Amino acid sequence: MMMTRNKSSGLLKLVEERLLKKKTEEEKKQAQISYIPKDCISNILARLPADSLQRSRFVCKPWYNVVKNPKFIDAHLQRSESVLIFLTPNIKESLHPISKKLKVGENGRSYLYPVASTLQEKRNTIPVESKLFDPNSIPIFGHPALNSPKNFVQFLEFKNGKSDIGEYGLSCLGNNIRATCNGLILLDNKLKKGGVIVLNPVTKKLIALPVGTLCRLLHQESYGFALSDVTGEYKVVHLFLDQLGFAGCEILSLHNKAWREVSGPSSGLFGNYGFGYAPVSAVGALHWIPHFNGSNYVVSMEVDKEKFRQIPLPKSCRTHDRIIEIGGSLGFVTHEDMNHIDIWILKGLSGEGWTKHHSITVDSKIDMVPLCSLRIKGDIIFRRNKDCSFYAYDFQQQQMTDIGKINGLPRCLPHVNSLVTWMQTSEDMFD
Repeated sequence: MMMTRNKSSGLLKLVEERLLKKKTEEEKKQAQISYIPKDCISNILARLPADSLQRSRFVCKPWYNVVKNPKFIDAHLQRSESVLIFLTPNIKESLHPISKKLKVGENGRSYLYPVASTLQEKRNTIPVESKLFDPNSIPIFGHPALNSPKNFVQFLEFKNGKSDIGEYGLSCLGNNIRATCNGLILLDNKLKKGGVIVLNPVTKKLIALPVGTLCRLLHQESYGFALSDVTGEYKVVHLFLDQLGFAGCEILSLHNKAWREVSGPSSGLFGNYGFGYAPVSAVGALHWIPHFNGSNYVVSMEVDKEKFRQIPLPKSCRTHDRIIEIGGSLGFVTHEDMNHIDIWILKGLSGEGWTKHHSITVDSKIDMVPLCSLRIKGDIIFRRNKDCSFYAYDFQQQQMTDIGKINGLPRCLPHVNSLVTWMQTSEDMFD
């Protein structure tokens, strides 16, 4: 009996020693983890995609504090690559087909996958407009306006020689993205005539802006969205044609959320039929090509001074020519002839002129429309009107690469997925 007790006591002691050893090892590991410098953690997290960061912030309190820090958000923005953002019509609302994914194999063959474009197939999709309602006022079966979304918010990213469509898990009633800036988008608010919504599709934070000057037709107005380098405030610029056909301008700062009228562009800079293409933000200003074909100049508005000016183009703009932001400068991409595309750069508004940056050989592809310049890699993305094929031009390799085709892709704008917000942390906002 005594031997049995001694044996049991020894076994219990052995178990306790092993448990103590395991606990000590775990405490050492925790201590090692806790001693990782905050700068190292921040540097690692800054390399994650924005949607992964949005989820990772809840891993622990230190991570949450890092991810919500404005300096970190800005550092992550500087590392983030460009995408194209667009609205995909819901199949119930549209008969136009669209592809979900596109991959290009080594043989150059395109592989298309159908989009899941009904609400039943997108079970986790959140209606943007649902965040504008008081939750207590929505009927138990949902608001009628939210039960049949017209569009889904998606993006197109470019990496590893292919194009992929990404999901935000958002649907909306609006059918037009008016402008983008640093990961924020300006979206039509169909719950309020003439209204617009500022939305970060990654964080799902949004705010409905007050209604400005109403226009009867879409082409009679144009929205720009830019960040002031001086004050750090985001500004929404609204150009519109009044009843006499003159161009007016009003500006809203997201700090005070109130429209105020400013002096518009000089008479004659824009035609009586609209404002041309969507504006481009570069070198501290918003820039419009005022006519779809034949413009000899750009209309620019300095974001800080809120003054309009006319800047001559190096040559007349034709149907497939565009201005885009290239590395912080304003780029003019123009078709010199059937086989060549020239790229001109304007680095500032203080007297700097246009300089020819590059010339691309395109082998008789005259319908190559430039869409954006990738922020990190530097490639220029083109879409060919003839067959909706996408191309990427690599400046280092001096090579134009076919990166596939997406059928039915609607109007898209340059964008970057980020955690950027327009508000101070103490302010109220929809989350």
